Amino acid sequence: MQTKGWHMPSTTTSGGAILRDATSRYRKARREEDGAHGAYDAETKRAGAAPRAEVNVSRDSAPADIAAVLGVEPGTEVAVRARKMFQDDQLVQLADTYIPVDVAEAAGIEQVDTGVGGIISRMAEAGFAQAEVTEDVSQIEADADQAAALGVQAGDKLLQIIHTGRTDAGRAVEVTRHILGPNWTLRFSVPVA
Repeated sequence: MQTKGWHMPSTTTSGGAILRDATSRYRKARREEDGAHGAYDAETKRAGAAPRAEVNVSRDSAPADIAAVLGVEPGTEVAVRARKMFQDDQLVQLADTYIPVDVAEAAGIEQVDTGVGGIISRMAEAGFAQAEVTEDVSQIEADADQAAALGVQAGDKLLQIIHTGRTDAGRAVEVTRHILGPNWTLRFSVPVA
């Protein structure tokens, strides 16, 4: 039973399972907790595990589905942060983040280490604070590259999260495609009253 003020840790592990609790993971205090460099870093440490990310930062053409969310033409150049995210030594997710170039330049997030709080904190400092996050969750079939990286068979079902961060004005300033490895549980908590 939940009581007011009670929060389950954003990520907990039990017997190899990973729980991702979206209830508070993007709040500034949570993603900057103890000098963490973003939500994943903070929640993994909170769960008693060691987070690690391999990050490749580049500029590339926005895929059509991402361009539509960002409100730009397909093929428009965007900043891309492609990450392989580990819990201890296990790769647990692939996460590619697409950011409009003007936002990436203003926020200074085209380097591997984006500092305490990660890109969401840098965007806020640059005047692109995210006021709303939407996460669309679907099931996909792993392609050959995803299967090889995450240790599953091509065609196996995986969870995909399309995360969109928007400003108060409604502008999408980031879209991240998360591909989760096996053993994830997603939790969403919504106030009723």
